[in-house]
Amino acid sequence: MKRILLIFLLILAGCSREIENMNEKTEETFAETKKANAFLASLEDNFSKRSININAFCNQSDKVERRILREYGALFLATEKVEVPCCCMFESDEAVRRFQDSVRIMAEQIGDVKIELQEEAMKAYLAARREAEQEGLSITPRGGVEAARRSFADTLRLWNSRFEPACIYWKEKGKLTEEQVNYLKSLPIKEQVREVLKLEEKGIFFNKQFNGSILHSVAAPGTSQHLSMLALDIQEYDNKKVRKIMNKHGWFRTVRNDEPHFTFLGRSEEELPKLGLKRIEPDFWVPDF
Repeated sequence: MKRILLIFLLILAGCSREIENMNEKTEETFAETKKANAFLASLEDNFSKRSININAFCNQSDKVERRILREYGALFLATEKVEVPCCCMFESDEAVRRFQDSVRIMAEQIGDVKIELQEEAMKAYLAARREAEQEGLSITPRGGVEAARRSFADTLRLWNSRFEPACIYWKEKGKLTEEQVNYLKSLPIKEQVREVLKLEEKGIFFNKQFNGSILHSVAAPGTSQHLSMLALDIQEYDNKKVRKIMNKHGWFRTVRNDEPHFTFLGRSEEELPKLGLKRIEPDFWVPDF
């Protein structure tokens, strides 16, 4: 019995050491990448001020997490006046609720719609609205209450609005079998996202038109910036003057191809390149890595 216990403890110690090695490699990978990348360096600096462990936040060796950071990571460079999640991907409704319950929320009735944002983000939005009104312009929410705060269930529903039609489409085209579709639907959400992104590398796309990445059409469940209550979709996104006013008050478009979507960073436009964000025409600011 003692011999069996000893063997078990040795095996357990070996597994623990393997996990430690994996964590060390992740930290080394991040440290090496950070040296040559202003975005990751700024991210670590912003997180250190918030006492967030950057290695626990995002596993740089995980392709899904790295892709999520690349697509939506500008959010995590927001001013310290607001709170940002300590993970790049919420994996449950409970995790989202815990975060949202921990921040200062401000609600505002805009016409027929009541929206909720983090307090500083809302104050900046209302200031932008007042400035726009002085110039005879409007800045109004687009899409009802979902223009601002969303739940994990909201992001899952929006994901499925692209994922499920794409499964039907590609099955009818003979690119996916019934078995493959059932397998995809059976996966935990993070693994489902992983498999969808792998299929997109083969030209099997899951966006609305089946011709581009699903991540440029809808956020993966648990990754939407709306979960942080630092994102707002607006009706007048195509008006350059409106966009300039939003920018002046710390709101920027940070998700490529999502034109109505603005993210509250609470920064000046001059700061953004120094933080490792690059401008993509006409005026999207995305992580440069």
